[in-house]
Amino acid sequence: MSLLTELTSGARFQRLLERIFPKTMGLIYTHLPKLPAHLHVFVGSVGLFTATHLVFGPWLCKRLWPTHYGTVKKWGEKNKWAIRVASQVHALAVVPMAVRCLGIPALNSDRMYGWDDRAGTLHAFACGYFLWDTVDAIVNYTDAGFIVHGLCCLSIYTLSFKPFVNYFGARCLLWEASTVFLNNNWILDKTGRTGSKLQFYNGALLLSAFAGVRLIYGGKMSYDFWVSLYNHRHQISTLQWVLFGGGNIVLQGLNWYWFSKMIVALRRRFRPSGPLPGPEKANGNGRHVENGNGKGFTSVDEPPLV
Repeated sequence: MSLLTELTSGARFQRLLERIFPKTMGLIYTHLPKLPAHLHVFVGSVGLFTATHLVFGPWLCKRLWPTHYGTVKKWGEKNKWAIRVASQVHALAVVPMAVRCLGIPALNSDRMYGWDDRAGTLHAFACGYFLWDTVDAIVNYTDAGFIVHGLCCLSIYTLSFKPFVNYFGARCLLWEASTVFLNNNWILDKTGRTGSKLQFYNGALLLSAFAGVRLIYGGKMSYDFWVSLYNHRHQISTLQWVLFGGGNIVLQGLNWYWFSKMIVALRRRFRPSGPLPGPEKANGNGRHVENGNGKGFTSVDEPPLV
């Protein structure tokens, strides 16, 4: 049997890992008993987003935006393009997967300890993304908030394999719906369409989606989550209180912080800054650009990647 066949089969992949890492797998079976059956999805997800980041993302950017991407020379700036592609792939894949898990009876009937393998696949896929995201945020450091966000998400979704709070995990991943419009907004900035009608409409969708899925729906889910934690306070460990309770507060706090930043950024993007002294083109770094009707708009700091 080939190694590829073993890697693409959950049960075979488990047996392969048991042979190579018997002690580590023993610990996983003890503390995260639902994870082994989904390790192949987790590893595959890490590989998918690493390949997207390093290979597919740059390739796609060169072909879709050869002029704007081609003028970027610094690795740090090129990396920002590639991680947007990886982020978009994750958002477009994980939201439909999360929607599929919303009506699962086993999760709806037991919000704290309910389990279904479809939720396991969803969480393993998300864990692979958050591991890649955390590593990139550390290696290509730009903001501590990205590292905190990645670590919180990775820890929470990994511990869901105990199993624990899978009902809420699927619903919180719906937050990624707003990320699609966030990435669109970033690309529009970088490709010389800052202040365009297309960016205006996308910005309206971004703020609506962000407020809807993260602040309103997400706020309700956070409240329900805290109520569930409190009702089971005698059954959960201090570690679970800290990671899940504290992580929930941190993530909601980041949502409100980033929402305020996006409002400021979008308002500044559509404030005329006066005519430019001469025709300027976007240079791929989001600086001063023409919007196509003779008015200049000042691009601002990039919105956060969430």
